[in-house]
Amino acid sequence: MGTIKLQNIRTFSYHGCLTEEAKIGSDYRVDLEVKTDLRKSAQTDELADTVDYVLLNRIVVEEMAIRSKLLEHVAQRIIQRIFKEIPAVSRILLAVSKLNPPIGGDVEAVTIEMEEYRS
Repeated sequence: MGTIKLQNIRTFSYHGCLTEEAKIGSDYRVDLEVKTDLRKSAQTDELADTVDYVLLNRIVVEEMAIRSKLLEHVAQRIIQRIFKEIPAVSRILLAVSKLNPPIGGDVEAVTIEMEEYRS
């Protein structure tokens, strides 16, 4: 097995429960880690034999563009889509962070983290 990580994917999105968040948006950071078998691609040097991180990034960016009230909701959509579109992925660890959240304090980020295994 092996791990592919996409770190610090940055998006500007409109998630949140507050009406203002839907209008003004916020900066987000997504960190994604997937487990897959990298042995074949290590031998063949062929993109077709691995998980394409360009596709992983595209899935994250597209799902982050769809408004959700909760970070958990958008994270679950990302996870479900990766499992649906990339059969070689056996485990996903995903963190979605809202940077400078509007919570009335000096907080750099609020992060939710989800981990799921292919069933």
